[in-house]
Amino acid sequence: MPHSFNQSQQSFYDLGIAPKILDILERIKFKIPTPIQLKAIPLGIEGKDIIGIAQTGTGKTHAFAIPMVQRLGQIKGKGLILAPTRELAIQIDEAFQGVAHPFAMKTACLIGGAPMYEQIQALRRNPRVVTATPGRLLDHMRQWNIVVDDVSVLVLDEADRMLDMGFAPQIEQILRFLPKQRQTMLFSATIPKEIIEIAAKHMKLPVSVEIAPSGTAAERVTQELFIVKKEAKLRLLGKLLAQYQGAVLLFSRTKHNARKITMSIREMGYRTAEIHSNRSLGQRREALEGFKSGRYKVLVATDIAARGIDVTGIQLVINYDLPDDAQNYVHRIGRTGRAGHKGHAISFATPDQSRDVRDIEKIIRTTLPVSRHPEISSEQFTASRPPLQNKQSKGKFTYQRRYR
Repeated sequence: MPHSFNQSQQSFYDLGIAPKILDILERIKFKIPTPIQLKAIPLGIEGKDIIGIAQTGTGKTHAFAIPMVQRLGQIKGKGLILAPTRELAIQIDEAFQGVAHPFAMKTACLIGGAPMYEQIQALRRNPRVVTATPGRLLDHMRQWNIVVDDVSVLVLDEADRMLDMGFAPQIEQILRFLPKQRQTMLFSATIPKEIIEIAAKHMKLPVSVEIAPSGTAAERVTQELFIVKKEAKLRLLGKLLAQYQGAVLLFSRTKHNARKITMSIREMGYRTAEIHSNRSLGQRREALEGFKSGRYKVLVATDIAARGIDVTGIQLVINYDLPDDAQNYVHRIGRTGRAGHKGHAISFATPDQSRDVRDIEKIIRTTLPVSRHPEISSEQFTASRPPLQNKQSKGKFTYQRRYR
C-alpha cells in the first residue's frame, strides 16, 4: 500500500515517536523529518519489515535508528546494522549513540582496520546495538566474541553497495545465524534484482517505501560534463579549483591514480587529503575529519567514499574519472546538495568514453550538458558530444572494486 505524506504539515511529533526520543531530537535541533523519515519511522515503530529506497543524503540513518531504539526499549534482544564501509559504520554508530544514550543502551562498532581487543571489550559490555561491516562481524562470530541468535531487529544499510562490493556470500552467511523471528529493514539507493531476492528469501511481507525513482540524482545538484583529452585533465582541474572556493570532493577510478592526483593538487597549492583502501583506518579518519573541519579544501577519493559519508557543505563534486559502474555516478554526486543545500557536479570524460556517458544518462534519465572552459585551448576539447563507440558496455557488478 502506498504511503503518502504532506511534508510541510508533518513533524516528528506526528510519527508515534516516544517522548524520550522526541526530547533528543529537540536537543539536536531536528525539526522537520525528511521524506524517508516520514515514511519509514512509523512503519519501523510498528515492527514491520521495510524496503526503503531513497537517494543518498536523505536522512536514512535516523529513519532506522529512531524506530530501532524505540523497539529495543520495549522488547528483548539486540539490534544489528550491517554497512558496506568502515566510515559508514562509524557514522551510524555515532548517530545511534545520540539516540540510545538516554535509554542507557550501549553500542559497539565492529570494523576492519581497528584493533580487535577494543571491539572485544565493547562486546563484553553487552551492547544492545551493534554496527558492523560483514567481514569483521564474521571474524568476531568465528571467535565466539558475539552470538547473534538474539538479534530482534536487523538493518541492511546501503544494501546495493554491499552487494556491489562482493559481500553477498558474507551477508548470506550472517543471515543463516540470525533468528527467523525478527524485524528486518533494508535501505538502498537502487533496487537491483539481488535486493529483491534477499527480500523474498529473508523478509516477512516487507512494505516498500520509495521517495525517488531508483537511480534518481539528487534534486538540488546541477550537473556539467567536460569532454576533454586525458592529458588536459589536470590543467582543467587547476582552473576549476581556482574558480570554486568551497569544499571539493574529487573521485578517481583507482587508488593509484588518487595518489597521483592528490600530489598534483598539492603542487597547485591546495591542502588536500586522500581516502581509499590503501590508507589505514586512522589515515582515513584524519582525512575525513580534516575535510569536515575545513583543514583540507579537496578530498580525493575512490568509490569507497561514494556513499555513507555524511559531510554537509560540499560545494562541488568532480568526477575526474567516470565510475566503473554507472550506478555509482548517482551516489558520487549525491555527496553535494545535501540537507537542502544546492550543489554542483562536474564530470570529465575522454572522447572514447561516449558509451560510459550514455550509460550514466540512461540511469539519471537526462542528458548531461557539455561545457568548455574558456581558459583551456579549444583543441583539448571535442567539438561536440562524441559518436557512440561500438564497444561492449561494462557489467554492473565488479567484485574487484572492494580492493580499491
